[in-house]
Amino acid sequence: NSQLVEEIDEVLIRTVAMQSRGQLAPMMSVLGSITAQEALKAISGKFMPVRQFFMYDALECLPTDADGKALSPEELEGECSRYDGQIACFGKTFQRKLEKLQYFLVGAGAIGCEMLKNWAMMGVGAGEGGTIHCTDMDVIEKSNLNRQFLFRPEDIQKLKSDTACMRAKEMNPHLNVQTYSTKMGPDTEDVFDDDWIEALDGVCNALDNVQARTYMDQRCVYLQRPLLESGTLGTKGNVQVVIPHITESYSSSRDPPEKAIPVCTLKNFPNAIEHTIQWARDDFEGVFKQTFDDANTYLTSPDKFFEALEQQPTMAAGAINNVRSVLTSERPANFRDCIQWARRRFQDLFHNQIHQLLFNFPLDMKDTQGQPFWAGAKRPPTPVIFDETDTMHTDFVIAAAMLRAKNFVLAVPASVTLDLVRDSISKMKIPEFAPKQGVKIAANEAEEE
Repeated sequence: NSQLVEEIDEVLIRTVAMQSRGQLAPMMSVLGSITAQEALKAISGKFMPVRQFFMYDALECLPTDADGKALSPEELEGECSRYDGQIACFGKTFQRKLEKLQYFLVGAGAIGCEMLKNWAMMGVGAGEGGTIHCTDMDVIEKSNLNRQFLFRPEDIQKLKSDTACMRAKEMNPHLNVQTYSTKMGPDTEDVFDDDWIEALDGVCNALDNVQARTYMDQRCVYLQRPLLESGTLGTKGNVQVVIPHITESYSSSRDPPEKAIPVCTLKNFPNAIEHTIQWARDDFEGVFKQTFDDANTYLTSPDKFFEALEQQPTMAAGAINNVRSVLTSERPANFRDCIQWARRRFQDLFHNQIHQLLFNFPLDMKDTQGQPFWAGAKRPPTPVIFDETDTMHTDFVIAAAMLRAKNFVLAVPASVTLDLVRDSISKMKIPEFAPKQGVKIAANEAEEE
């Protein structure tokens, strides 16, 4: 037999053997999520699964006694409790400390649900003198159900903190929880004052905005409380352990600001799904909110309206035209008018503007270097012909019409049927579009400026 290793590490073998029957809920969650991700890769065929062994160890986390030696077998012996798998790794003394913890969880959304589940499995705050305090001012929305797994359809419009803690307590009836619906900020320091936070063993952030995370970080630094910083911002995530006088704080470093997407890319040359989402959000903001804010300002305080236009002269003409149209020519009288407006909006966005773009930049156009204009990130678009049998087309018309009706406080039928949409559209004439000469469209950032 060939020798596989030069030296046998007896301490390592003994340590692994003693911990082999251990089970750690957080570790199982991480490994389970990685396994699920790899399975989805293989099933979907969209990404390449990891074709190799995956090993993760954290031996440095294992406790030692006062002499720096591994814990005794007696300390690691089970108690016929749900925590025996954890005791096998960290010992009874550590388990008692977990049960007595006073911890504050800020946020009960996606990360908060995961934390509460893990803490329930670990027994955090589940003993005498221990408590998990949880605050979240939000209520549960339908869109939360796909990722905030402690919530159910019947929980919609209930407080997140109450519901999440109730479900965690169902997992572990011994869990001691105290819920709040108070936003963390300077204006609520009368609720969560310095004495209250100093009485905690630690704070855990589970937030989705930088301002609240920075505030909690500053409070913990000032009051010298440990902070488990975790949060999301779009597709980015952050995890950080902040220990007073030992580690840097969350506010000590910042991500570099993301480069803004050029307007010309959003409007005319999108090449990523993020571009189309941002374009849709900007269009929604302008059509259904900003225009009506401007119109209300004009009606209630004309001087203020014109003062604002003077500060943004390049936007003045467009703002005035939009206000004029919603107050006069395009003001709907009923829901059918809203449907017809939505149909014209569809034609303008997905047909006319695309035709104009291709008129300015033909498919066979060359750039100044003699290379094809439509190449690389610039993808040639295709005008869309409205089809009343296409649910995507009719859904757009219905959604836009309902929003338009809401803007003008018009009655919307209890059931907006396709027959109503088709009948309303059949009574209107969509004019033939002819591209215009002299229309300027920025091809890049330089021309945009």
